[in-house]
Amino acid sequence: MKIGVIGGGQLGRMLALAGTPLGMSFAFLDPAPDACAQALGEHIRADYGDQDHLRQLADEVDLVTFEFESVPAETVAFLSQFVPVYPSAEALRVARDRWFEKSMFKDLGIPTPEFADIRSQADLDTAVAAIGLPAVLKTRTLGYDGKGQKVLRQPADVVGAFAELGSVPCLLEGFVPFTGEVSLVAVRGRDGETRFYPLVHNTHVGGILNLSVASSDHPLQALAEDYVGRVLEKLDYVGVLAFEFFEVDGGLKANEIAPRVHNSGHWTIEGAECSQFENHLRAVAGLPLGSTAKVGESAMLNFIGSVPPVEKVVAIADCHLHHYGKAFKAGRKVGHATLRCEDLATLQARIKDVEALIGA
Repeated sequence: MKIGVIGGGQLGRMLALAGTPLGMSFAFLDPAPDACAQALGEHIRADYGDQDHLRQLADEVDLVTFEFESVPAETVAFLSQFVPVYPSAEALRVARDRWFEKSMFKDLGIPTPEFADIRSQADLDTAVAAIGLPAVLKTRTLGYDGKGQKVLRQPADVVGAFAELGSVPCLLEGFVPFTGEVSLVAVRGRDGETRFYPLVHNTHVGGILNLSVASSDHPLQALAEDYVGRVLEKLDYVGVLAFEFFEVDGGLKANEIAPRVHNSGHWTIEGAECSQFENHLRAVAGLPLGSTAKVGESAMLNFIGSVPPVEKVVAIADCHLHHYGKAFKAGRKVGHATLRCEDLATLQARIKDVEALIGA
């Protein structure tokens, strides 16, 4: 089976690493000349809206998926005329736009921060008066890793904020006084079978995910599964989806969903019976889903900007290095380490060992 992937970054690369042992081959459509996934398959260098090359991709593969939500929903809709595409264009349309996303949460009874659609500075002024400060102004699409957003803490921050974010459609969200950030990675097959990984505790630095630690018997696991299940059913979703939540007053408030394999699920490569990458491929290909059970205690640390010397990373016991083969650049995810240990005390010690390398 040959899988087409829209996007050729590290997520596409890790999909191919998971799919190759299953007898799958891959073709990546990506405009970047140095797309890091190209080492794992054919690279069709083209823009995401290039219909001639999209048709070429469709003619070469058995099905198509995508690695990130910056892909236009129109691209997926076009491809779906010629080849199966999972997740669907509708799922992508909702997930890539914060207004559609938050409105869906509200309709499904999933708690969210207060929010408002912002199309002008006047809209922003009105929304701030209603929601109050602090609040967060975010572009409706394309923002990630802390980009495309601004925290508004005082009236002076509101002045000119709409123009500061490019005068594009935005969403204003009330600030959430959360006690923790967690995410749930789930997978749903073509037949509707659904499985959930353990809730993950996430720590961000500068808006970029720094550390994810898989939990054991989290008291909010069942609630998170309920909320994620509602979204999966609503979207008739196929593949892996990640849902980020805020922990608030012993419950959960929705932050956002990602219609793809997710950074906070990288620990599953070594830390689960079947990784999120393999399970995504199983789902879109119509294969039986794999077990999402944990194997030991696991965590993931991102390498941002650069990867420490390989020999130092692999010298740490229980540590597995994933180097993306990308040029080093400030603020860029260029690799990660996953840790799998027998107990939490050892895991915490290993996390400190990797953090020491990052800070060196």
